[in-house]
Amino acid sequence: MKAHHYLIKGPLITEKSHLQKETNNKITLKVDCAANKIEIRKAVEEVFKVKVLAVNTCRYEGKKKRLGRFEGKRSDWKKAVITLAPGQKIPFFEGA
Repeated sequence: MKAHHYLIKGPLITEKSHLQKETNNKITLKVDCAANKIEIRKAVEEVFKVKVLAVNTCRYEGKKKRLGRFEGKRSDWKKAVITLAPGQKIPFFEGA
């Protein structure tokens, strides 16, 4: 198992994730593809010092890309939607 701060790749900021943060207290993160829900929960609780109620994950396959006659592929990635306990906030997502 990797250290907790290596499991979280970064925030995923879209219009939908911003709306979920405001209405349902959910944040969206890009995480390591090998991480499971239990590891993600522990990582978020330890790194951000918040209480996590639920973790939902989804795996995405990288898109195929072409450059002239050569074909390549972007990396696969995993998204985690974290439901925080009522009253819990992460300052990074609040803009502070």
